[in-house]
Amino acid sequence: MRAVIQGQLPARIVVLARAEDLFAYPISGLVAHTNKIKDKPDEIKRLIRAGIKANRYMRQNRDGTIPVLMSTYKLDKEVAISLYDSFVKGFNDDGNLPEEGFRQLIEDTVTQIRRELAFNEVSDLSILKEAQRELGITVK
Repeated sequence: MRAVIQGQLPARIVVLARAEDLFAYPISGLVAHTNKIKDKPDEIKRLIRAGIKANRYMRQNRDGTIPVLMSTYKLDKEVAISLYDSFVKGFNDDGNLPEEGFRQLIEDTVTQIRRELAFNEVSDLSILKEAQRELGITVK
């Protein structure tokens, strides 16, 4: 088992696919009630900016992130390294959500609604775009 955790797979194990290579599913996001977005957009923007900065830190500072994983989740170093290496690709530098993956998340989550949902009925990316501009992020 230790060889698998460290990423050195025994010869008899063949990796057919990795989830991060197949799916564009969002790993994390910010959920807020429409009233909160309307009443406190600056608070939402601060949270988004903090999230973008945290993502950048994790992606750019492996050695600083692994001890945080160890202490937060009570992991030994080998497991924390493996965890970091498996999830870091899912965090981007600009805070954008993969729209295809977000649509899939909506489809998987909203089972009680018996009609098609428009993307803008369940998402408002305007504050994200504003936070990106303030951080100097050019969105593709």
